[in-house]
Amino acid sequence: MDERLVVVGSLNMDLSVTVPRLPRPGETVSGADVVRGPGGKGGNQAVAAARLGARVRMIGLLGDDAHGVELRAALTAEGIDDSAVGTLPDTASGLALIVVQQDGENTITLSPGANHHLDEATLRSLTEGAVANRSDTVLLQLEVPLPTVLAAAREARAAGALTVLNAAPLPGPGPLPAELLRAVDVLIVNETEAAGLLGLPDGPSADLDEEDADWTARAGRLRLLGPGTVVVTLGAAGAVAADARGGLTEPGFPADAVDTVGAGDAFCAQLAIALGLGRPLAESVRRACAAGAVAATRRGAQNALPTRAEVDSLLAATPR
Repeated sequence: MDERLVVVGSLNMDLSVTVPRLPRPGETVSGADVVRGPGGKGGNQAVAAARLGARVRMIGLLGDDAHGVELRAALTAEGIDDSAVGTLPDTASGLALIVVQQDGENTITLSPGANHHLDEATLRSLTEGAVANRSDTVLLQLEVPLPTVLAAAREARAAGALTVLNAAPLPGPGPLPAELLRAVDVLIVNETEAAGLLGLPDGPSADLDEEDADWTARAGRLRLLGPGTVVVTLGAAGAVAADARGGLTEPGFPADAVDTVGAGDAFCAQLAIALGLGRPLAESVRRACAAGAVAATRRGAQNALPTRAEVDSLLAATPR
């Protein structure tokens, strides 16, 4: 494998606690000890891609605090190029407070810190005007300011790079900028995000067998917004996808999920790598589902991210 992935996105320190069940509003629920570790959708996807065999360059911002030092060390320990990761004086690094239910469901409260200051001018300064080149795949998310994501997508498109957007978390009600959706080649969303972009009622499908065709059609409708390829993740049920050749369904892999925090990031990184290497869409989505399934069986974000060998092993053990 000789895939180069450029990740533009967030870097956070995660503080996570596991509880018997998620608390209701106003309720206190006792949990296990707090676990601290590197995270952020950008950092997670960069680390996932490195473990899956890609050469990774991270573009982002850290604060000048102890968390920032740890987050940079976590990148370099994975062999990730951090030359375009800046440190902002007198600013805290991003921080995520995560509550994980014992079955793997979770809630996340985010303080963006330095990530919020990754504006277009800073992006140009960090990259010296070159986010990517033609041979790169660029992976974006929405935990940094939206104008910066759009600027990165524009530059990647102009350079001829394959551009992948994980539209998470959605910044609020209403559609994303039409120019952003037209500037990306691949859009990855979960059910809730897909519904939000289409202006549909929130809520996942109750039964994949009954709703599968509907979700495939929704992926096709999202293509009309601009991306050439759309992938909708369905959690344990797998994913659906649509491109110019039509729609497809990929079932999930059996897994004893304990924490889903890193599963989506593993999925996105593996999909971006496989598509960047020119693999067929069906094969790419299957590999991505396998990566997400492995990550869900372990606690934490970056601690849970799989290696290429682990994904290969699950695929070999689970024939179609």
